[in-house]
Amino acid sequence: MILRKLILCITLIFAEAGAYAQDSYNFSNWGLGVFGGVNYPFADLKKANQGKSFDVVAYYNLTPYVPLGFEIQTGQLSGGSIITDPSTRQYNNQYTAVFVHGDYSLGEAIDYEGSFLGAILKDLYGGIGVGVIVNHMKFIQRYDARGYRFPGNDNSLNIGVPLRFGYEFKIYNTYGEPFIGLNIQYVHNVTFSEGLDGYADPSSKFKNNSPDQYRQIQVGLKVNFGPAVPYTKKINY
Repeated sequence: MILRKLILCITLIFAEAGAYAQDSYNFSNWGLGVFGGVNYPFADLKKANQGKSFDVVAYYNLTPYVPLGFEIQTGQLSGGSIITDPSTRQYNNQYTAVFVHGDYSLGEAIDYEGSFLGAILKDLYGGIGVGVIVNHMKFIQRYDARGYRFPGNDNSLNIGVPLRFGYEFKIYNTYGEPFIGLNIQYVHNVTFSEGLDGYADPSSKFKNNSPDQYRQIQVGLKVNFGPAVPYTKKINY
């Protein structure tokens, strides 16, 4: 009974918001987002495991379609196997990352008024950033059966570049301003060293053609707040 009343209340709130929403040229400069999803490493070991990541992002919106983000991310990257890997290598990296990044949505560039397709495409975005990844090996197999120590560090710092692609479903308040964004995104994080898996063996011993990387598939919720700022086009078209 309580759940039914809660659902009815939420439905009425959104129905009322839709009924009174008006065309708006305004948006808020500030935003706060939370994201969660799965990740997958592309490192030196053949076997890789799917892990989880969680992000908190503070935004400054230059426009409704060009946000700058300051992100704190935590997650797990793992791979290998002391049983099935030929060299018995295995790792579990509990990492923390800090990134700054900017996104650019098509709505900033295209004229979407009067266009059904344009109104859909306007919230597609891509972005790039830079930051640091702090690696901490919760577990790593550092020696093989013959006593050879695999080179590398249990704790390290990497420079990372996140490449971002996604879509934001905007929800508008009663003034027609975007105040909630529901996001689906793909992020590919490229590093410039060998810290994600904790191994730094020479390429003469193990095949190693590229720096460590990992990808994320995420969903997120962004809430915008602050005084209304004018924009050049209707946003909720």
